[in-house]
Amino acid sequence: MSTKISPLINPNELLELHASQKIILIDARAGIGAEENYKKEHLKAARYVDLNHDLATITTEPANGGRHPLPSLDKFSKTLSKLGIQPSSHIVIYDDKNVSNAAARFWWMLRAAGHEKVQVLNGGLQAAVKSGFPISSEIEHFDTVENYPIKEWQLGLADIDQVETARNNDEFIVIDVRDKNRFDGLTEPLDLIAGHIPGATNVPFSENLDENGFYHVAEILAKKYTEILGSVKPENTIVHCGSGVTACHTLLAMDYAGIPIPKLYVGSWSEWSRNDRPMATKENN
Repeated sequence: MSTKISPLINPNELLELHASQKIILIDARAGIGAEENYKKEHLKAARYVDLNHDLATITTEPANGGRHPLPSLDKFSKTLSKLGIQPSSHIVIYDDKNVSNAAARFWWMLRAAGHEKVQVLNGGLQAAVKSGFPISSEIEHFDTVENYPIKEWQLGLADIDQVETARNNDEFIVIDVRDKNRFDGLTEPLDLIAGHIPGATNVPFSENLDENGFYHVAEILAKKYTEILGSVKPENTIVHCGSGVTACHTLLAMDYAGIPIPKLYVGSWSEWSRNDRPMATKENN
């Protein structure tokens, strides 16, 4: 029987694996200039994945699925083929925002597709460089493979109506991982309206990290989330953020803590706030 792989890998462990050439390394940086930054400098042998083009299907109407809705299974299968990923591949993903950019999102998508051998680099790009991992500006050459077989998303997903039901039910918990100012409606840099889903619990993803930008040890995270969930079952837990990307940071943290991965509300605040649903701020929660 195979042993479950940790969702996190530390820089020194990555160095050992890199030397063995038995991994596929993925650069999942996102945001303005991300691909150009990858071309200028990336961890040696890393292949680039694009959040907007590969890990989502962006539409003109975020009210239907949010700003980063999941791609179709067929599209995701082709993305994995393009990256040379097979079911047996050992994948390590990194970004430059302490996993909150798109590394955790890609990790969740691979796990949801049934892929087990996938890890995220704890501390991200900066930690790897600091540890002495070789960097490169060369074009990385690799072979594509046959389309990855994906039949369904195997991890839990919640839609907007399920969130509506859950937020008013004591047997459920809806966790919003955005920072407190966005949750309280004091600022909103990305979506049209500031605030949060009434009844949601704010647990900023940044609380998953220590002062050095690494995930807290599993025992600390387990204690934290066990207390937050209380008597609520993991399958009755729904996690969201602004557009279903950063929420995966917390899903990874909970998996690392040994807690079954809760449901992801991909549409998140970007969908909820555009659908004439109840909304709250710090003043009217």
